Amino acid sequence: MPSLAYNKRANYDYEISDKYEAGLVLFGHEVKSIRGGNISLKGAFITIKNSNAGTPELYLINAYVPLYKKTSNIDNYDPERSRKILLHKNQIKRLIGKKQEQGLTMVPISVYTKHNLIKIEFGIGRGKKKIDKRETIKKRDVDRQIRTLTKQKIIT
Repeated sequence: MPSLAYNKRANYDYEISDKYEAGLVLFGHEVKSIRGGNISLKGAFITIKNSNAGTPELYLINAYVPLYKKTSNIDNYDPERSRKILLHKNQIKRLIGKKQEQGLTMVPISVYTKHNLIKIEFGIGRGKKKIDKRETIKKRDVDRQIRTLTKQKIIT
């Protein structure tokens, strides 16, 4: 399960409560580009749209996937196009209920391969305030200091 991309800002900006794994609908050249590590989840988010049949579907918005280098020029290719996320109907209904009930946001966390398929891991969570972000930075610094102190005691 090698990771192809990781959204570093997801855990910093959001307090993620649940994580989900889903598939992505991609073009062939996008698959090759992603397998080469050319994907950016910076500023990406997941939204719910209704299809023509009226059923709700999830879409990945603002994920940047550049054109594969060895592909011939494709006219009108948008690297930030919206990509459909594949989930079971009952999972989508559960996500809609959580999002409407609690006012949560869906954020992509990572993109990876699993059994030769490209999967996306996304979380549903609440946005952090500036104070919460400062607390996480302080907590990280304290943990780092504790680790260095324990290493020094082990060595001496």
